[in-house]
Amino acid sequence: HNGGTNPHSRRYIGLDQIWEDLQKGISQVYARQSMERKRYMELYTHVYNYCTSVDQSASARQGPNPTKAMTGAQFVGFELYKKLKQNLQMYLAEKLKAGENLLDEDVLLFYTNQWEDYRFSSRVLNGVFGYLNRHWVKRECDEGRKEIYEIYSLALVIWRENLFKPLNKQVTSAVLNLIEKERNGETINTSLISGVLRSYVALGLNENDANRTQSLSVYKEAFESHFLADTERYFTSESQQFLAANPVTEYMKKAEARLQEEERRVQLYLHESTHDQLARKCEHVLIEQHLEQFHAEFQTLLNDDKNEDLGRMFKLVSKIKDGLGELKTLIEAHIHTQGDVAIKQCADTALNDPKLYVQTILDVHKKYDALVQTSFDSDSGFVAALDKACGRFINKNAVTVTAKSSSKSPELLARYCDTLLKSAKVSEDAELEATLKEVLTVFRYIEDKDVFQTFYSKMLARRLVQHTSASDDAEAQMISRLKQTCGFEYTSKLQRMFQDVDVSKNLNERFRSHIASSTPLDLDFSIQVLSSGSWPFQQSVTFSLPVELERSYQRFTNFYSQAHNGRKLSWLYQMSKGEIVTNCFKNKYTFQASTFQMAILLQYNSATSYTVQQLAENTQLKMEILVQVLIHLLKCKILQCKDEADVNNFKPHNEIEVFLGYRSKKLRVNINKPVKTEQKQEQEVTHKHIEEDRKMLIQAAIVRIMKMRKQQKHQQLLSEVLAQLSSRFKPRVPIIKKCIDTLIEKEYLERLEGEKDVYQYLA
Repeated sequence: HNGGTNPHSRRYIGLDQIWEDLQKGISQVYARQSMERKRYMELYTHVYNYCTSVDQSASARQGPNPTKAMTGAQFVGFELYKKLKQNLQMYLAEKLKAGENLLDEDVLLFYTNQWEDYRFSSRVLNGVFGYLNRHWVKRECDEGRKEIYEIYSLALVIWRENLFKPLNKQVTSAVLNLIEKERNGETINTSLISGVLRSYVALGLNENDANRTQSLSVYKEAFESHFLADTERYFTSESQQFLAANPVTEYMKKAEARLQEEERRVQLYLHESTHDQLARKCEHVLIEQHLEQFHAEFQTLLNDDKNEDLGRMFKLVSKIKDGLGELKTLIEAHIHTQGDVAIKQCADTALNDPKLYVQTILDVHKKYDALVQTSFDSDSGFVAALDKACGRFINKNAVTVTAKSSSKSPELLARYCDTLLKSAKVSEDAELEATLKEVLTVFRYIEDKDVFQTFYSKMLARRLVQHTSASDDAEAQMISRLKQTCGFEYTSKLQRMFQDVDVSKNLNERFRSHIASSTPLDLDFSIQVLSSGSWPFQQSVTFSLPVELERSYQRFTNFYSQAHNGRKLSWLYQMSKGEIVTNCFKNKYTFQASTFQMAILLQYNSATSYTVQQLAENTQLKMEILVQVLIHLLKCKILQCKDEADVNNFKPHNEIEVFLGYRSKKLRVNINKPVKTEQKQEQEVTHKHIEEDRKMLIQAAIVRIMKMRKQQKHQQLLSEVLAQLSSRFKPRVPIIKKCIDTLIEKEYLERLEGEKDVYQYLA
C-alpha cells in the first residue's frame, strides 16, 4: 500500500483481497505442513493490514440501528472473525465424516489424533490472528460480548459444537469400556483415555468470565458422572458375588487392592478433581454397604487373635464417616469379657495372691494394648475403649464379688507393691523401671485410689519400721510416680514417713553417744520415733515390759523428754522386736522375736512352767493376743503344753513349759510372726477409717462447691461432687445425700423455701 503519514490516506483493503491467501495458509496450518517464518509473517501481515485499513465512510456497513452503529474497525473485525469461524466449522464437518461411524478403540484413536493435531494447529492460528485478538476481540470482550472469544478459545468452542457433541457418546462409552477391561485385569492403552480426558478438560470454558477461565463442566458432564455410575455398578456386582463365594477376610484383601487400583487410576489418567468422589463412591460400595458383615466378622477375628486381619478391617472401616463406632463398642465388650474370664479362672487363688491377681490383669492389658497400638494405629477411640473395659473389669470382677468388697483391687495392688518392694529383684534398675510402670498401669484404672493409698501407707510403714525394704531408691521412685499421677497431697504422708526414719537415725546416734558418756546399757538398743499424724499405726496395747527391757526403756524416755520437753511418747510394743539368746537347748540359738514373744520367753528365766493365767498376769496381754503368741511358740516347738490340751482352745489353768528337745538346722531363727486377730482388727479399722475419711472429703467438697455457687440444685451438686472426687474414689450417691443432711444439721446449708431440690449456702 502507498504509505503517507496520514492514516486516512491509506488504501482500503477488502476482505476478499486477503482471504484467498489467508484461507490457503489456514489449510496449511491445519494440515500440519511445515511453515517457514516468512510464510507465517505473510499470514500475520494479511490480518494486520486488513484490520488497520479502515474505511471510515463505509456508511453502507452502519447496520440497521444507527444508535448502536458499528465503527469501521468493529465491522472489519467482525467480518474476519465470522469468516474464520465458518472456515473452521466446514473443516470439522469434513473431519466428522471420517469418524462418525467408528467405535471402541477406533473412535478413540481417531478422536485423540484429530484432537492433538487440531489443538496444536489452533495454537499456531491464534498467533497468526494475534493482532485481531489484542485489539478487536479484547475490546468486544471488555464490552461484555459473550459470543466472542480469543481465536484459540474460538477454535475449542467450534470443536466442542462440531466434533465433540456428535461424537462424545461413543467416545465416552469407548473410554468406559477400556476402564472396565483394565478392571478385569486386561492390559490397555491408557494414553487413549488420558488423551480423551485432557480434551474434555480443555473444552470446559467458563462462559460467564470475561477472561474465559477453565471450567470442568464438560469433563464432569460428559465423562465423570457416567464413570462414577459405572464404578458403582461394577463394584456393587463384584463385591456381592465375591462375598457370596469367599470369607470376609479374603474380601477385605480384595477391597484393599481395589481401592489402591482406583487411587492409581486417578494418578494415571483421570483429572485430580475426581479423586475424592471416586474414593467416596468406592468406599461406599466396597465397605459401607457391607458393614454388618464386617461387624459380625470383627468379633470372630478378636476371638481368634487375627491381628493382621483386624488391622486391615480397621483401615477399611475408618474410611467411613462414623464407621468405627460399632467396632469400638465390640472391642470394649470383648476386652471386658476377656478380663472378667481371666480373673474368674484364678479367682479362688488370686483372692489371697496379689501377684497372681495383678499379673492376670496385666496380661490382659498388655495383649490388648499391643493390639490397639499395632492393629488400630493407637486410635484415640480404641484407646478409650481399652481404658473403659479395663476400668470395668479391674474394679468389679470375680475377686471383688467373692471378697464382697469393691475395694479389693486397690488392696491387692498395694499388697503386690509390698511384695515387690521387699524383693531383691527390684534393686536392678531396668527391672525396677519396667515393674513400676506396670504397677502404675493398673493403678491408673483403680477407682478407689484412697483405699490404695491407705493400704500402701500401712505397708510402707511396716517396711520402714521392720527394715524389710529391698531398696530405698525403689521406694522413692514409687512415691515419685504416685505423686506424678495423683499430686503432692496424695503422697505427702508417705514422704513424711521417710523424713521420720532419717530423723530417727540421727536420734539413735545421739542416744548412743549419751549412753556411752554415762553408764552403758547391758543390751544393744535402737529406736524409731514416729510422728503420730503421719504413720498409720494403731495406739499401743496393754502390756507390761519384762524387767530385762525396763532399763533401756526408762533411759531413752528420760533422754528424749530432756531433749524435747512436752512431747509424749506412746510405745508401740506390737511393732517392736528384738533378739534373744537361748542357753537351755543342746545348741545355742538366737531367736529373732517380737516383743510379746520375748516377754513370754523371758518368764522362763525365773521358773520352768507357768499356767496360761500366770503368763497373762505377768505380761498384762489380753487373752486373745496371748493365746495367739503361745500357739505360735508351741508350733515352733520352743514351748509345750504339759497337759494334753487342745492347742487352739487353751484354758487359763493349762500349764506351759519349755520344750527342752528343741532343734533347728539354723542357729539364727526368725520366729516373729504378726498376730492374726491384730491383723483382722487392723483391716476392719482400716476400712472404717477409709469410710470416715471419705465422708470428710465429701463434706469438704460440698462446702467448697456451695461456698462458690451460693445456691445449687440437688442434681448439679451431686454431679460436681462426683467430678471433684472421682480422681480419688467414686462416691456413692446415698453417702453424698447423707453428707448433705449432716451439713444441713450442722447449719452449713439449708433447703431453699418453696423450692423442692435447691440448697443454699449459709455463711
